[in-house]
Amino acid sequence: MSTVEVAGLRVVRGGRVVLDGLDLTIGPGVTGLLGPSGCGKSTLLRSIVGVQRVAGGTVTVLGAPAGSAALRDRVGYQTQSSSVYDDLTVLENLRFFARVLGIGPAAADEAAASVDLGGHRDAVVGRLSGGQRSRVGLAVALLGSPELLVLDEPTVGLDPVLRRDLWALFHRIATAGTAVLVSSHVMDEAERCDDLLLMREGRIIAQGAPSAIKQRQGAPDIETAFLALVEGAE
Repeated sequence: MSTVEVAGLRVVRGGRVVLDGLDLTIGPGVTGLLGPSGCGKSTLLRSIVGVQRVAGGTVTVLGAPAGSAALRDRVGYQTQSSSVYDDLTVLENLRFFARVLGIGPAAADEAAASVDLGGHRDAVVGRLSGGQRSRVGLAVALLGSPELLVLDEPTVGLDPVLRRDLWALFHRIATAGTAVLVSSHVMDEAERCDDLLLMREGRIIAQGAPSAIKQRQGAPDIETAFLALVEGAE
């Protein structure tokens, strides 16, 4: 069974059609959703986690309609904006969100350890580095061991070393059995994905393994392949 199935998805925001008749399937592993800012990536992710009003089509996640009650503890979601409290410690944040989710306090320690924050569990979030704060948000999304983890541009603004470390973490999470869907507008992150969705102006213009997409376009890298796909569609 596919992790996510999208059929004929149509989303209108502010009178503008953002997604129109989108079809795609997402499986296990680390799937990257790549495309320029403003192309509809966040809208698609919001539709998958069930917090976006849709005008048409269907989104099925882990065999259930997106946003249904049955998925509340099966899907983790990290937005672009910070979803944690700067004046609380790492552990206080995690224990608060664990209570909200109805999860025991032990899950907070497990989540901190899973993102390599065990040594910072008593640190106030507002005093952490950007990369560490991103890990706190990721730890919150991991509470309850979700089967699908949806991350909206979690590496934006981080230096290359921190981005590398986060991508390694995404793959460890996927290896442990959680499907990871991560968006980015940085094309050089494409090579870090098992599967790719290339998006432009609300459309998926290519899907497949990075090597397969490059081979089909006769391109040395994903950015060149993306440009070839855009030019071929014009």
